[in-house]
Amino acid sequence: MSATTIGALVGGVIDSMSDDDDASWDGALKGAIIANVLKVAVPMAITYAVGWAVLRGAGELVDVVKGEKQ
Repeated sequence: MSATTIGALVGGVIDSMSDDDDASWDGALKGAIIANVLKVAVPMAITYAVGWAVLRGAGELVDVVKGEKQ
């Protein structure tokens, strides 16, 4: 199952568990939208974090090689 389908199912279930008067399809729609946003946002955040760590490590390595840091 794709992330969109799982997000829709989870959103529909959460919305149906609440005690409001509306149908569960709006929760399913919100869950599908959030799943699609997370499919883009999470890999971008991980890529940023790895790139930051590599640049920081490279900077530390340059400092050690130059003798600026022991």
